[in-house]
Amino acid sequence: MSLMWRSPWLGACFLISLVVIVTMVVTGGEAKVKTTTLIVGCGDIGIALGQQLIEAGHRVVGARRRPQKLDGSGIEGVAIDLADPATLSALPNADIVVYAVAADRFDEQAYRAAYLDGLSAVLKELERRNKPPVHVLFVSSTSVYAQQDGEQVDEHSAVEPSGFSGQLMCQAEHALLTHPLPGSVVRFSGIYGPGRERLIRQVCEGRIAPATPVMYSNRIHRDDCAGVLAHLVGLALEAKPLAPIYLGTDSEPTPLHDVMVWLAEQLSVEVVDAVSSPLRRRASKRCKNALLRESGYVFRYPTFREGYAQVLREGGYLPG
Repeated sequence: MSLMWRSPWLGACFLISLVVIVTMVVTGGEAKVKTTTLIVGCGDIGIALGQQLIEAGHRVVGARRRPQKLDGSGIEGVAIDLADPATLSALPNADIVVYAVAADRFDEQAYRAAYLDGLSAVLKELERRNKPPVHVLFVSSTSVYAQQDGEQVDEHSAVEPSGFSGQLMCQAEHALLTHPLPGSVVRFSGIYGPGRERLIRQVCEGRIAPATPVMYSNRIHRDDCAGVLAHLVGLALEAKPLAPIYLGTDSEPTPLHDVMVWLAEQLSVEVVDAVSSPLRRRASKRCKNALLRESGYVFRYPTFREGYAQVLREGGYLPG
């Protein structure tokens, strides 16, 4: 019997070397190492993003106050509390960090804690690591735009929000874009999808927004939010340049009245009342996604029709 098989240690070394050689052959000569993506604030969108990345072969860690809610998702959970910076030492090193925290409630204190203070604390923690992330993505909102008369807006349009929510979002964006760590902001418009069905329920009651004055609305399906973020993660890992800001919205800004009329037709609902819009007047603008599409992203739901059709089917709103 050879020395190799008489020595367990030598045998183990041989087997490890064999695995590495086979891996290099299969992957074209390079041993592949899983990249790690850390999602801070791993809720609905974060879970959808994490599962897409896992399917692509990534290791994904989700950080939230109650990580047990990630059980069964395939995402590794870690407990943190953004209000307690000492807990942030539990965050693992990661190649990419996605900050997708949502405020607990709609007030100034909650928004400051979730976006400006929370993001700043995470950036401070990551900056002092021996292995800082390659890129940080911050999930922001089109609430930073103050346009209200149907103007077209893109990544270069003026941001002059008057409300506390848009102002704090702007401050958080500035904190990232002026930080030494490389980062990009993704401004999502109105997110809809499974569990986000307020507009459908209103139409089911026979109430829709008035036709005049025309008020444009912008939206993006939850699955496209995850898809956009996964796309940008991929670009960053390929060392391709990312823009500082992307506008994440579908390809057809549409008057809210038209969207609700279309939903009423799909649901065979008779409209009995025109009500004040659920959107504030200042929300009337037309968001453009040209930069995102030029980066190579292809929308799964390019307009509200494809997206809401999926929600209606999956939500059981249509007869079987």
